[in-house]
Amino acid sequence: MKNKAIVRVMPHKGHTIANRMQDVLSMLGEDAQREGLVRTPERYEKAMQFLTSGYQANLNDLVNDAMFHVKCDGMVIVKDIEFFSLCEHHLLPFFGKMHVAYLPKNKVLGLSKIPRIVDMFARRLQVQERLTEQVAQAISDVISPRGVGVLCEARHFCMMMRGVEKQESSTVTSTMLGSFRSQKATRDEFLALARRA
Repeated sequence: MKNKAIVRVMPHKGHTIANRMQDVLSMLGEDAQREGLVRTPERYEKAMQFLTSGYQANLNDLVNDAMFHVKCDGMVIVKDIEFFSLCEHHLLPFFGKMHVAYLPKNKVLGLSKIPRIVDMFARRLQVQERLTEQVAQAISDVISPRGVGVLCEARHFCMMMRGVEKQESSTVTSTMLGSFRSQKATRDEFLALARRA
């Protein structure tokens, strides 16, 4: 997967997220000038810029040569990587944990880079299915391992706060590449380790 540049259309002068949010507050029937809301548009803009900062991240810059030649035949797994993202359908949060594993071929990846890769893709407007695939493909692209497995479990506010309003529901997605897809024993080992408390 190539790390495609995202082209953002610059707003016309005076058209900022904050200005638009002031209009939205008024359309919702609120007084955008009352004390509790007067600075909300600016705070919302800053929050959205942070929550979508993954668009400005570049995979190669993020990894920054933190790849090391190590003789390692065993599975590398980083469990319980917490993440928050925004559902692209309703702009409501979804959050959960990811378990990421790979089987090295010639190189290993600096351990802290795996959660950073998760954050890079989570801090975009997302669907969980694509997020899971993007993390797996990114790791495959940077170190060309024998295989990658990603298991993601998340809870979605668009299901909890609206729509079906199911508070305890969660969604599980997985992506298996290489030996994780072709070899049942590898896949089973990963799933067993990921689910172990």
